[in-house]
Amino acid sequence: GKAFINLLPIEPGETITSILPLPEDEATWDQFDVMFSTRSGGVRRNKLSDFVQINRNGKIAMKLDEGDSIIGVGLCNAAQNDILLTTALGRCIRFATEEVRVFAGRDSTGVRGIRLADGDTVISMAILRSVDATPAERAAYVKHANAMRRAVTGEGEDIEDAAAPDDEEEAADEALSPDRIAQLGAAEEFILTVSTEGFGKRTSAYEFRRTGRGGQGLLAQDLTKKGKGGRLAASFPVEEYDEILLVTDQGQLIRTPVTQVRVISRNTSGVTIFRTAQDEHVVSVERLADQGADDGEADEAPAEGEA
Repeated sequence: GKAFINLLPIEPGETITSILPLPEDEATWDQFDVMFSTRSGGVRRNKLSDFVQINRNGKIAMKLDEGDSIIGVGLCNAAQNDILLTTALGRCIRFATEEVRVFAGRDSTGVRGIRLADGDTVISMAILRSVDATPAERAAYVKHANAMRRAVTGEGEDIEDAAAPDDEEEAADEALSPDRIAQLGAAEEFILTVSTEGFGKRTSAYEFRRTGRGGQGLLAQDLTKKGKGGRLAASFPVEEYDEILLVTDQGQLIRTPVTQVRVISRNTSGVTIFRTAQDEHVVSVERLADQGADDGEADEAPAEGEA
């Protein structure tokens, strides 16, 4: 391949943070917005049409404060999507796209998406489907789905190491009809979170309840368990037949199917995906989207009890 410096006008010290595929039909571009997020917790929304005409030497996308940087860019639709921001210290916040007004200009810093604790930074932004369901319906569906999953796999809840409850309200039990269960199941998404110490999990996006923009958010993964601490290395939506690629700061790499990572609760520490050595940390996690049947050699499955 070619180095991007030969294709794009990149200044010394500047790096590419996002590559965003756009709809092939440019006539539909006015239906989409572009959401930007920064390491410091800022977000900004612009119309995609603001970026139709791009000069050869580029165009200012967002004004940044000194020391700040963009960590995520995504296409969203105000009527169909929510925004999920996740931080290195294991916090997350989910809010409606409409919580961020559409900015007319491109040279502003935006508004606060999440309030960060000292030493914390945003590591990822995800665009999620906005599902019309009450907290009680979401809680009832997650309870039902977990029970069905345990019945099929025979797995128990002994590995969850549930953390202390955060400020989430407890929803009363609600009976769901089979049709409603099917509707919620069809719209369900799963969020993969992985810590620098190699622990990870999949969690239903229904457990990431929507709150107002600008708060401290909820617990995305408990980093106090397992006796190793650490920070979050990645958080993003995954599909059942995806694979993930994990790389450590000592040059070790592992590739594993997403199905090998258990589905467990949001406020838990997860299970071992990558057994790191002392002073070794996961620094990058990438999603390998399902590309259909592979005639190559099957990847080695994780050791028993790891994921």
